[in-house]
Amino acid sequence: MGTDDVDDRLKAVQEALAASVEAVFASDDWRAAMTAAARLHNYSFDNVLLIYAQHQAAFADGRVTVAEPSIVAGFRQWQAMGRQVQGGQHGYKILRPNRIQWRETRDLGSGEWRRMARTERARPGAPVRQRSRLNPNRPFDLATVFDISQTEGEPIPQPPAPLILAGRAPDGLWAGLAEQVAAQGFTLCDSPSAATLGGANGMTNWSDMTVTIRADMDDAARVKTLCHELGHALLHDPRGEDGRVDLAAAMAVTRGSKEVEAESVAFLIGAAHGMDTSDYSLPYISTWASRDEGLATVRQTGTRVIATARRVLDELPTRQWGSGQPPGLQERIEQQGIEKQRAGQQRREAPTLYNRRDRQPARVAAMGVSR
Repeated sequence: MGTDDVDDRLKAVQEALAASVEAVFASDDWRAAMTAAARLHNYSFDNVLLIYAQHQAAFADGRVTVAEPSIVAGFRQWQAMGRQVQGGQHGYKILRPNRIQWRETRDLGSGEWRRMARTERARPGAPVRQRSRLNPNRPFDLATVFDISQTEGEPIPQPPAPLILAGRAPDGLWAGLAEQVAAQGFTLCDSPSAATLGGANGMTNWSDMTVTIRADMDDAARVKTLCHELGHALLHDPRGEDGRVDLAAAMAVTRGSKEVEAESVAFLIGAAHGMDTSDYSLPYISTWASRDEGLATVRQTGTRVIATARRVLDELPTRQWGSGQPPGLQERIEQQGIEKQRAGQQRREAPTLYNRRDRQPARVAAMGVSR
């Protein structure tokens, strides 16, 4: 495929992304966007919108039988899971970072790192590290993925649906969140009621570095509130380089936008743990994004929210659902790699029926007989 063809396809995907963001803004329904993201939180917000738009088109055309995508992977990844893409199916185009990679080695004399030539081998004892950066000429390239509804083959192992009793929090979630709050330098406190918090369920205070949660709520509500406050702690640090609260920085993002981001992070974390998300307060877009800057704001907010939720989820020692990728994919790929290495080793160690040393004596003996 020529460079012009790739550029044309990239342009088409970028235009489709812009149309998807416009559709989110036009619908004025942030909850729908976050519900989509909750199913595919391993993918960026841009790619969530691209996958959903293309899947909806496939469903409208009758090429898939389910209205929403659920588990998405590449062609080879589905093969690793024992499944094949059905004939006639068209993959969904998404964006992937186009990175330039190189190796560096440290000079044993000066201790300085330098870039290695492509075929260069490091000197014995010299450390080597991998480096990469986005290609400045083309930061993104295209990748193709397929939803599970476009494939057939071995059943995908599905973890049991979480069963959480009303008012109960998932096992280990409070402790995991509390650990992350402490890692940000906050002290976690209880408040006897909302009256001491100005009517709120929780509060993040940057002056005394405390996160306070109402104690008179059930466990599920307390966990949800702690997710919300952790979102504030990770996203909305108003302190300057001197550690003091910078009022200008604090006012740069509206309170409405901050609340949307924190509640959206809590929504994604709760959904990943099977919690009831019906009572999450996700306001309409029109209440926090103006028309003039709405499209850019929606895209930036979605990107920040998903990245933050993924950061929290990656550090939690809890069982989670709905990443958007086949369960056990990485383990299956790693196992297949081990089996391939083992088979290669066995081939190298297997004795051959004829080798050069075996053939030569046989040839001489044959010549001797002919005499």
